[in-house]
Amino acid sequence: MVGGPARVGLIAPIDVVVPPGNTGLDPSQTSTGSVLNIPTKINKGTVEIITPVEIIKKGEKVGSSESALLSKLLIKPFSYGLVVQSVYNNGSVFSPEVLELTDDDLVARFAAGLTNIVGLSMILDYHTLAAVPHMFINSYKNVLSFSVATEYSFPQAEKVKEYLKDLSKFAAIVAPVAAASAKAAPAKEEKKEEPEEDDDIV
Repeated sequence: MVGGPARVGLIAPIDVVVPPGNTGLDPSQTSTGSVLNIPTKINKGTVEIITPVEIIKKGEKVGSSESALLSKLLIKPFSYGLVVQSVYNNGSVFSPEVLELTDDDLVARFAAGLTNIVGLSMILDYHTLAAVPHMFINSYKNVLSFSVATEYSFPQAEKVKEYLKDLSKFAAIVAPVAAASAKAAPAKEEKKEEPEEDDDIV
Protein backbone atom coordinates (compact mmCIF):
# COMPACT_ATOMS: atom_id res chain seq x y z
CA MET A 1 0.00 0.00 0.00
CA VAL A 2 1.20 3.51 -0.85
CA GLY A 3 0.29 6.68 1.01
CA GLY A 4 -1.73 9.16 -1.03
CA PRO A 5 -2.60 12.85 -0.57
CA ALA A 6 -6.12 14.11 0.10
CA ARG A 7 -6.99 15.59 -3.28
CA VAL A 8 -9.92 17.97 -3.65
CA GLY A 9 -13.17 16.18 -4.51
CA LEU A 10 -12.12 12.71 -3.33
CA ILE A 11 -14.51 10.74 -1.13
CA ALA A 12 -12.68 10.04 2.13
CA PRO A 13 -12.47 6.26 2.84
CA ILE A 14 -11.53 6.95 6.48
CA ASP A 15 -11.77 9.68 9.10
CA VAL A 16 -8.86 12.11 8.90
CA VAL A 17 -7.52 13.56 12.14
CA VAL A 18 -4.79 16.17 12.35
CA PRO A 19 -2.58 15.29 15.34
CA PRO A 20 -1.38 17.87 17.87
CA GLY A 21 2.19 19.09 17.77
CA ASN A 22 4.53 21.53 16.11
CA THR A 23 3.74 21.92 12.41
CA GLY A 24 6.95 23.70 11.43
CA LEU A 25 4.87 26.38 9.65
CA ASP A 26 5.60 30.06 10.19
CA PRO A 27 2.94 32.25 11.86
CA SER A 28 1.89 33.77 8.54
CA GLN A 29 0.29 30.47 7.53
CA THR A 30 -2.27 30.25 10.33
CA SER A 31 -5.14 31.34 8.07
CA THR A 32 -5.86 27.83 6.78
CA GLY A 33 -6.03 26.43 10.28
CA SER A 34 -8.36 29.18 11.46
CA VAL A 35 -10.75 28.48 8.58
CA LEU A 36 -11.06 24.86 9.79
CA ASN A 37 -11.38 25.92 13.45
CA ILE A 38 -8.14 24.23 14.46
CA PRO A 39 -6.85 25.54 17.81
CA THR A 40 -3.26 26.68 17.38
CA LYS A 41 -0.65 28.75 19.14
CA ILE A 42 2.69 30.26 18.24
CA ASN A 43 5.56 28.42 19.88
CA LYS A 44 9.18 29.40 19.21
CA GLY A 45 8.28 31.13 15.97
CA THR A 46 6.24 28.27 14.51
CA VAL A 47 2.59 27.21 14.54
CA GLU A 48 1.69 24.47 16.99
CA ILE A 49 -1.61 22.56 16.96
CA ILE A 50 -2.92 22.28 20.51
CA THR A 51 -5.42 19.39 20.28
CA PRO A 52 -6.19 16.69 17.69
CA VAL A 53 -8.90 17.76 15.26
CA GLU A 54 -11.00 15.67 12.89
CA ILE A 55 -11.13 17.67 9.68
CA ILE A 56 -12.59 15.06 7.32
CA LYS A 57 -15.16 12.37 8.10
CA LYS A 58 -15.44 9.06 6.29
CA GLY A 59 -17.69 9.38 3.23
CA GLU A 60 -17.29 13.15 2.90
CA LYS A 61 -15.70 14.95 -0.05
CA VAL A 62 -12.32 16.52 0.53
CA GLY A 63 -12.54 20.30 0.36
CA SER A 64 -9.90 22.73 -0.86
CA SER A 65 -9.08 24.00 2.66
CA GLU A 66 -8.63 20.49 4.05
CA SER A 67 -6.50 19.46 1.08
CA ALA A 68 -4.32 22.58 1.37
CA LEU A 69 -3.75 22.12 5.10
CA LEU A 70 -2.86 18.43 4.83
CA SER A 71 -0.53 19.22 1.96
CA LYS A 72 1.27 21.90 4.02
CA LEU A 73 1.60 19.48 6.94
CA LEU A 74 2.93 16.78 4.58
CA ILE A 75 0.17 14.41 5.73
CA LYS A 76 -0.94 11.71 3.29
CA PRO A 77 -4.00 10.27 5.05
CA PHE A 78 -5.17 7.86 2.38
CA SER A 79 -3.51 4.73 1.06
CA TYR A 80 -3.77 3.10 -2.31
CA GLY A 81 -2.77 -0.31 -3.57
CA LEU A 82 -3.78 -3.37 -5.53
CA VAL A 83 -6.17 -5.96 -4.15
CA VAL A 84 -5.65 -9.37 -5.73
CA GLN A 85 -8.96 -10.85 -6.88
CA SER A 86 -7.70 -13.94 -8.71
CA VAL A 87 -4.42 -15.64 -9.61
CA TYR A 88 -3.89 -16.87 -13.17
CA ASN A 89 -1.26 -19.53 -13.87
CA ASN A 90 -0.85 -21.72 -16.95
CA GLY A 91 -4.48 -21.44 -17.99
CA SER A 92 -5.91 -21.94 -14.49
CA VAL A 93 -7.50 -19.33 -12.22
CA PHE A 94 -7.05 -19.63 -8.46
CA SER A 95 -8.26 -17.80 -5.38
CA PRO A 96 -5.67 -15.36 -3.94
CA GLU A 97 -5.52 -17.51 -0.77
CA VAL A 98 -3.09 -19.81 -2.63
CA LEU A 99 -0.44 -17.12 -2.22
CA GLU A 100 -0.63 -17.54 1.55
CA LEU A 101 -0.15 -21.32 1.61
CA THR A 102 2.89 -22.60 3.51
CA ASP A 103 4.84 -25.82 3.04
CA ASP A 104 2.99 -27.31 6.03
CA ASP A 105 -0.36 -26.51 4.39
CA LEU A 106 0.72 -28.20 1.16
CA VAL A 107 1.93 -31.30 3.02
CA ALA A 108 -1.34 -31.52 4.99
CA ARG A 109 -3.45 -31.21 1.85
CA PHE A 110 -1.33 -33.76 0.02
CA ALA A 111 -1.69 -36.19 2.93
CA ALA A 112 -5.47 -35.69 2.98
CA GLY A 113 -5.66 -36.37 -0.76
CA LEU A 114 -3.47 -39.45 -0.40
CA THR A 115 -5.77 -40.78 2.34
CA ASN A 116 -8.77 -40.37 0.03
CA ILE A 117 -6.97 -42.22 -2.77
CA VAL A 118 -6.08 -45.09 -0.44
CA GLY A 119 -9.68 -45.37 0.81
CA LEU A 120 -11.12 -45.33 -2.71
CA SER A 121 -8.58 -47.87 -3.94
CA MET A 122 -9.37 -50.22 -1.05
CA ILE A 123 -13.13 -49.99 -1.65
CA LEU A 124 -12.84 -50.55 -5.41
CA ASP A 125 -10.07 -53.12 -5.01
CA TYR A 126 -8.09 -51.10 -7.55
CA HIS A 127 -4.33 -51.27 -7.09
CA THR A 128 -2.51 -47.96 -6.72
CA LEU A 129 0.97 -47.24 -5.43
CA ALA A 130 -0.49 -45.58 -2.32
CA ALA A 131 -2.84 -48.47 -1.52
CA VAL A 132 -0.54 -51.44 -2.20
CA PRO A 133 1.18 -51.37 1.24
CA HIS A 134 -2.22 -51.41 2.97
CA MET A 135 -3.40 -54.25 0.73
CA PHE A 136 -0.31 -56.29 1.64
CA ILE A 137 -0.92 -55.69 5.35
CA ASN A 138 -4.57 -56.71 5.07
CA SER A 139 -3.60 -59.80 3.10
CA TYR A 140 -1.02 -60.70 5.75
CA LYS A 141 -3.69 -60.32 8.46
CA ASN A 142 -6.00 -62.66 6.54
CA VAL A 143 -3.28 -65.29 6.10
CA LEU A 144 -2.30 -64.97 9.76
CA SER A 145 -5.93 -65.40 10.85
CA PHE A 146 -6.23 -68.49 8.66
CA SER A 147 -3.01 -69.92 10.11
CA VAL A 148 -4.15 -69.34 13.71
CA ALA A 149 -7.50 -71.02 13.03
CA THR A 150 -6.00 -74.06 11.23
CA GLU A 151 -2.96 -76.32 11.37
CA TYR A 152 -1.33 -74.43 8.52
CA SER A 153 1.66 -72.46 9.69
CA PHE A 154 4.59 -70.35 8.59
CA PRO A 155 7.50 -68.78 10.53
CA GLN A 156 5.78 -65.45 11.30
CA ALA A 157 2.62 -67.23 12.47
CA GLU A 158 4.49 -69.59 14.81
CA LYS A 159 5.40 -66.74 17.17
CA VAL A 160 1.78 -65.59 17.33
CA LYS A 161 0.60 -69.11 18.08
CA GLU A 162 3.13 -69.39 20.90
CA TYR A 163 1.77 -66.24 22.52
CA LEU A 164 -1.79 -67.48 22.17
CA LYS A 165 -0.89 -70.81 23.80
CA ASP A 166 0.90 -69.16 26.74
CA LEU A 167 -0.77 -65.81 27.60
CA SER A 168 1.83 -65.17 30.31
CA LYS A 169 4.23 -64.18 27.55
CA PHE A 170 2.12 -61.09 26.98
CA ALA A 171 3.01 -60.01 30.53
CA ALA A 172 6.70 -59.98 29.58
CA ILE A 173 5.87 -57.41 26.91
CA VAL A 174 3.42 -55.33 28.93
CA ALA A 175 5.53 -55.16 32.13
CA PRO A 176 8.40 -53.00 30.72
CA VAL A 177 5.89 -50.61 29.17
CA ALA A 178 3.98 -50.29 32.45
CA ALA A 179 7.22 -49.71 34.37
CA ALA A 180 8.26 -46.96 31.97
CA SER A 181 4.85 -45.28 32.37
CA ALA A 182 5.13 -45.48 36.17
CA LYS A 183 8.53 -43.77 36.09
CA ALA A 184 7.25 -41.02 33.83
CA ALA A 185 4.23 -40.23 36.02
CA PRO A 186 6.14 -39.02 39.15
CA ALA A 187 8.40 -36.90 36.98
CA LYS A 188 5.38 -35.00 35.67
CA GLU A 189 3.99 -34.55 39.17
CA GLU A 190 7.26 -33.05 40.39
CA LYS A 191 6.98 -30.30 37.80
CA LYS A 192 3.71 -29.10 39.32
CA GLU A 193 4.33 -26.15 41.58
CA GLU A 194 2.69 -26.28 44.98
CA PRO A 195 0.45 -23.28 45.68
CA GLU A 196 1.99 -20.77 48.04
CA GLU A 197 0.33 -20.46 51.42
CA ASP A 198 -1.03 -17.02 52.20
CA ASP A 199 0.44 -15.44 55.32
CA ASP A 200 -2.13 -14.52 57.92
CA ILE A 201 -2.34 -10.79 58.48
CA VAL A 202 -2.24 -9.96 62.17
